[in-house]
Amino acid sequence: MSQDIERYLQAGTRANTRRSYQQAIEHFEVSWGGFLPATSDAIVRYLVDHAGSLAGSTLKLRLAALAQWHVSQGFPDPTKTPLVRQVLKGIRTLHPRPERQAEPLQLRELEQCVAWLEQVGATARVEGDLPRLSRCWRDRALLLIGFWRAFRSDELCRLQVEHIQVRPGEGMQLFLPWSKGDRDNQGQTYRAPALARLCPVQAYCDWISVAGIARGPVFRGIDRWGHLSEQGLHPHSVIPLLRAVLQGAGLPAELYSSHSLRRGFATWATRSGWDQKALMDYVGWRDAKSALRYVDSIGVFPGQLRPFEPSLAVEAVPGLPGPGARPGS
Repeated sequence: MSQDIERYLQAGTRANTRRSYQQAIEHFEVSWGGFLPATSDAIVRYLVDHAGSLAGSTLKLRLAALAQWHVSQGFPDPTKTPLVRQVLKGIRTLHPRPERQAEPLQLRELEQCVAWLEQVGATARVEGDLPRLSRCWRDRALLLIGFWRAFRSDELCRLQVEHIQVRPGEGMQLFLPWSKGDRDNQGQTYRAPALARLCPVQAYCDWISVAGIARGPVFRGIDRWGHLSEQGLHPHSVIPLLRAVLQGAGLPAELYSSHSLRRGFATWATRSGWDQKALMDYVGWRDAKSALRYVDSIGVFPGQLRPFEPSLAVEAVPGLPGPGARPGS
């Protein structure tokens, strides 16, 4: 019975969160030499020692890990004292750091990447180079689904074939059992459009056909002989994959990260006239601050955005379905 309880407790916490918290605890105990359970004075010394070297967001994560450890072990939480809060506020004041944000992948850059992948893929097909063809079709599907659905890298890597329904010429439905915005693990179904150009549905069908996948992860590793891994891609592998495509397409790869697809869609939607609520609903942001960071990054203020008009989205990408349609509608 205790093993079952532990299994469900583990499942109730994100794997990435568990790893981050474990690393934070190890840093406090091993790297810094702290003792657990800790006092608020020890927490303050820890913060001060790392005030100039760690970002404020990193320090907040370390505090969250330490708080979780103490609460789970039945000890008072030393991170919630007024002294700790005041010191953390002082660190933010004396060590301000601008938030680093990924460069959005604009529509023209996305088109350039897709054109390059299709050219290389067509050559690989003629030459009978199945490994290269597979990589091109996989990467094209990953880019287009990632852009039009504004997915995070971990969401792309967790897509399962059996959770995707395709209606050729209409669109596709993608189900994710959980995501960062789905705190209660209710699961959510996302829709992506069938487009005349830069179509995520056709790209997905091409990739699945070449790969011969019937179940399991959509996006997988491919070895030099073209063999597919049984496991899905790791989220950390999406950045080098994306940058390899950008470099091949002649773009400055170092400016972009896996988050560039999400930022790119937000940029496109905002410039196409989507209002803040439409963008938040589509992407799945619960916090308006998250959306505003994207809006501010392209120099548009919320008051300047017009109410969503479908025709604006159609004009933004030649070949989109007629008025009244937009990705996800």
